[in-house]
Amino acid sequence: MNTAKTAFLMIVLTALFVLVGSYIGGQRGMVFAFGFACLMNVFTYWFSDKIVLAMYRAQEVDEAGAPGLYRIVRRLTERAGMPMPRVYIIPQAQPNAFATGRDPKHAAVAATQGLLQMMNEEEIEGVIAHELSHVKNRDILIGTIAATMAGAIMMLVHVARFAAIFGGGGRDDRRGGGLGFLFVAIFSAIAASLIQLAISRSREYQADASGAKLSGNPMGLAHALATLQSATERVPMDASPATSHMFIVNPFSRRGVVSLFSTHPPIEERIERLERMAGAA
Repeated sequence: MNTAKTAFLMIVLTALFVLVGSYIGGQRGMVFAFGFACLMNVFTYWFSDKIVLAMYRAQEVDEAGAPGLYRIVRRLTERAGMPMPRVYIIPQAQPNAFATGRDPKHAAVAATQGLLQMMNEEEIEGVIAHELSHVKNRDILIGTIAATMAGAIMMLVHVARFAAIFGGGGRDDRRGGGLGFLFVAIFSAIAASLIQLAISRSREYQADASGAKLSGNPMGLAHALATLQSATERVPMDASPATSHMFIVNPFSRRGVVSLFSTHPPIEERIERLERMAGAA
């Protein structure tokens, strides 16, 4: 199923590339955008994990460098019968974490310094179990591809916006001039965000349930989510909106209308589901 989802995602994002390219440079722009999108699809499949880790200046650690975190990851992977992923620490104060990689054999788990400082071992284990469930469920590739492709689309959107401001409409009035450029830019940005949202919400519920089973402690993850919710309101994170869906919780404040477009389901609902799991155990 995730193979089909990944293929569909690549097709949709490629179409967005071509659409924006057409409005920027006509037929030549469309051809260039299509070729660039094809290269991006190949590149992101093989290197998207490295791109995202580099974006956050994540540092790989071993057991000597982060014994507590490494021990938790190793214990859970052995329990799940999975290969040991690479372990990274992100130099950010906000507690958060994500997993990346194209398959379980080429996976990485990254946690922020804030997460290690603010949470106890039970909560950290819940978070890591959630992220390893993304790996085991084989849905990290589609999330990482969405992150890198959405970022590339946003770059094209910026090009379209500048083209509209600085006379892009003079090229072809039949396309709606500057208004046409702005429409395509806005449409592409919204479409990329909706793709991220659709991908993220269902898989977060699934990873919560799988992670709770893997750790054997649904309340550990529930307590971690409550801590994460509080921290994201208080501690800012230097993050990209294109990668927000990869984290266990959205790194941006969910106040106001922004919460309607969150890439994650409501944390209250996630906690309630975990509490029901704990009660049924």
